Amino acid sequence: MKNFFYPRLLPFAAFLLIFILIAGCQQKEDIDKIPVTTISEEGKTDFLAGRDLFEKLELRESHTYFENAISKDNEFAIAHYYSALSNPTTKGFFKDLKNAVAFIDKTSKGEKLIILAFQAGVDGNQQNQGDYLTQLVELYPNDERAHVQLGNFYFGQQKYQKAVDQLKTSTEINPDYSASYNMLGYSYRNLGNYDAAEKSFVKYIELIPDDPNPYDSYAELLMKQGKYVKSIEQYNKALSLDPTFFASHMGISNNYIYQGEFDKAKENCEACYKIAKNDGERRIALLTLAVANVYEGNTDNAIDLMIKRYGLANAIEDPGAMATDLAIMGNILFEAGRYEDAGEKYEESLATTEESDLSYEVKENARRITLYRQGRIMLMTGNIEDAKTHAMEFTKQANDANNTFQIWLSHDLNGIIALNEKDYTKAQDEFMNANQQNPYTFYKLALAYAGDDNKEEAKRYAEMSANFNALTSMNQAFVQKKAEDMLATL
Repeated sequence: MKNFFYPRLLPFAAFLLIFILIAGCQQKEDIDKIPVTTISEEGKTDFLAGRDLFEKLELRESHTYFENAISKDNEFAIAHYYSALSNPTTKGFFKDLKNAVAFIDKTSKGEKLIILAFQAGVDGNQQNQGDYLTQLVELYPNDERAHVQLGNFYFGQQKYQKAVDQLKTSTEINPDYSASYNMLGYSYRNLGNYDAAEKSFVKYIELIPDDPNPYDSYAELLMKQGKYVKSIEQYNKALSLDPTFFASHMGISNNYIYQGEFDKAKENCEACYKIAKNDGERRIALLTLAVANVYEGNTDNAIDLMIKRYGLANAIEDPGAMATDLAIMGNILFEAGRYEDAGEKYEESLATTEESDLSYEVKENARRITLYRQGRIMLMTGNIEDAKTHAMEFTKQANDANNTFQIWLSHDLNGIIALNEKDYTKAQDEFMNANQQNPYTFYKLALAYAGDDNKEEAKRYAEMSANFNALTSMNQAFVQKKAEDMLATL
C-alpha cells in the first residue's frame, strides 16, 4: 500500500491523488530534524508511537495514539495534522485539519511548512504546495522525512525521477528509514523499472519483516505485472502478520477481478465488509464491490452499492464523502450512456458541496470540476459548441488555480473534443498531457493513433490500458473490455 490517502476530502473527484506528506518530528535537541512542538511530554510519547505506526501504514491503529496525544495537548498542531491523515472519515479529516491550521502559530517553522503545504494541497494549489515543501527541504536538508515529503509530492505530480532523487537522498540520510523504500518502489514501478522497484520492496521487507505493509506493497507490484497468483501469496503473507490489514484483503479482491473471477472478488469484499472496523473500511469494500459489478456490466447493482456507501456518509452528515459518492454514481451512469441521469448526479454532488460548511476553496474546486463533467455530457449529446465553451473556461480556471489534477482533466476534455472532430494529432497531444496514471487516457490515446492509422502505437496504448492493473480502479472497470475489444481488431 502506498503511503498516501485517497482524497475523500475532495468531493469533485473520485480518484485524484493527494499524497500523504510524511511529516517528520524528532527530538528538539536534534537541530537537523523537524522538531515536535508540544507542552506535554506524555503527549509527545503518544505522538511518536502513533507516527511509527502511521509510517508503517497502520492508519487505524495510529489514529488512537494521535487522539491520545491531542487529549494531553489540545493545541498540538502536528498531532492534529496526523490525526487528519489517519482519520477514517472525511468529516473527521476536515475537523482535524481545521485544528492543525488553527494552532499553526504554536509550531516550529518546519511543522508550519508541513501544515501549510498540506492545506495548499487540499485547496488544489499544487504550486504553493511544492513551494512550501521545497522550503522544508532547504530548511532541514538532513531530515529524511523532509525529503520523503517532497518526494511524495513529486510522485503525486507524476514527476517520478524527481521523486526517486528525493527518496534516495532520504535513504542516504537514514538507511534504516523504511518508508523511503516503500515510495521508492512505487516510483520505480511507475517509471517502468520493475527490477529496481522489486529491489526497493525487498529492502522494505528486510527492514520491517514483521509488519504487513511491505508484503502488501510487493504484492501490488506483482499484480501490476500480471503475476496474480504470486501477488495473492504476498497479500496472504501480510494477512498472516495482521489478519485485519484491510488493504491486503482488497488487494486479493482486485487480483480476482483481473483474473475474471468476479464471484470470488465479490464474496471476499462482502466478507471483508462484515469484519471492517470502521466506516472507512466499509466504504472501501463497497467501492471494490461496485467496481466488480461494473466489470460484469451490472450498472444497477453498482449504483445500489454506491447508494449504500452514500448512506454511510449521510448517517454521520459527511458532505465531502457524500459528494464524492454522488460523483462516482454520475461516472457509472455516464459510462452506461445514461447521460441525463449522470448529469443529475453531478448536480446533486455540486449542490451537496455548495450547501455544506466545506471551505471556499473546496467549493471552488467543485464548481470547476462541474464544468468538465458538463462539457463531457454536452459532447456526448451533440452540443459540440457548448462543450467547447465549457472546455475553454475549465482550462482557464484550472490553470489559474494551479491545480495539476484539473489541468490534466482539461487536457482530457480537449482531447475527446479533438477526437470527436477527427483532429487526431491534436487529440494525441492533449492526451499525452492528461493523467498518465489513468488507463482511460491510454485507451483514448489508442483511439487517436488508430484514427491516424498508426496501428503500432494504437496497439501499444490499448495494451497499456487493458493491462494497467490498478487497485480498485473504476476507470479500469470502465475501459478494460473496450481496450481488449480494440486489441482484437488491430
